[in-house]
Amino acid sequence: MTHATAYQPGVCNIGPAEIRRRRVSGWLGLGVALVFLVLAFAFGWAAPWRLLVALPVFLSAQGFLQAAFHFCVGFASRGLYNFGALGSVESVQDAEFRRKDQRKALQITGLALGIAVVAALAAFAVPVG
Repeated sequence: MTHATAYQPGVCNIGPAEIRRRRVSGWLGLGVALVFLVLAFAFGWAAPWRLLVALPVFLSAQGFLQAAFHFCVGFASRGLYNFGALGSVESVQDAEFRRKDQRKALQITGLALGIAVVAALAAFAVPVG
């Protein structure tokens, strides 16, 4: 994907620095999920406990999806965007633009939740023994 250089309501609300931050959080969440699964299967944790992998998978999916879409869910919920240095946010003034951003944030969160549920059910279904 190419990087947008300006805010686009419901499409893009973060620039390169923020995108890198989201990608890093995706990798961190994935790392935690993998360590969790290795421990769960190495120590034979009961299937219901393995469902907890959904939490780091959700965080990972949120990070990667936000990076891919160039869109921060947290910024959308607070009516913000950032195309500059980390921490230099600006406000979205237009109410319709905020609604578009919130719809996109819900879409990304729904996708991340779906990924987390699938991963958790897969971890639950794998027999240990």
